[in-house]
Amino acid sequence: MTTIDRNREFAGKTVLVTGAGKGIGHATVHLLIERGARVIALSRSAADLDALKQETGCETVAVDLADAHAAREAARSVQPVDLLVNNAGLAELQPFLETTVESFDVTMNVNLRAAMIVAQECAKSMIARGVGGSIVNVSSLSANVGFALHAAYCASKGGLDAMTRVMATELGPHGIRTNAVLPTVTMTPMGERAWSDPAKSGPMLARIPLDRFVQPVEVARTIAYLLSDDSSMVNGVSLLVDGGFQAC
Repeated sequence: MTTIDRNREFAGKTVLVTGAGKGIGHATVHLLIERGARVIALSRSAADLDALKQETGCETVAVDLADAHAAREAARSVQPVDLLVNNAGLAELQPFLETTVESFDVTMNVNLRAAMIVAQECAKSMIARGVGGSIVNVSSLSANVGFALHAAYCASKGGLDAMTRVMATELGPHGIRTNAVLPTVTMTPMGERAWSDPAKSGPMLARIPLDRFVQPVEVARTIAYLLSDDSSMVNGVSLLVDGGFQAC
């Protein structure tokens, strides 16, 4: 049996991580570098990227993924990459009847359209080079569960899961695997803002058998699994990281 050296698991691999400035993306950059990868971190916040570069030595690209042209140019500029983590996302909480077109559009543009654009550029490069690869789209339990105040967010993540399955079908013949990871509430700055009210978080925790929310590093480890050769026959999966929420 071959023993895997986790410290060198991604040696020789270049990984692009979007939404890398905070939360799950931030934790994923740290973990992948610890496991030997060259990481290109993409975020809207130059300040976040500067701090991350100081912490890890990663390469950085500052871009607003809500801008489709800028997203494509940024993704094209960092090629070639071997692995992609589409993590960038935002949540603007509004009641369904008060959800604005502007909020809906920006949520779709960042959470779904940008993931498509970045994945297109990465996959085109992989195919042109005749190499396989792995793409992980960071979705959410919200793809499966209709949480109040999350109309635009739930719609965007449901769309991301659907697109993941199409990508798996079309890119699989080129040796490119595509999977999604679906965390429950994650203790990122965005998650803490959205779920800080005990009246809201209490009922949610009561539905999680493990009785806690997920930590960013736990999602990062799941992402690393889906990127790695350990998951070489896993393609088109939406993998829950929800502490058993949907088992109940």
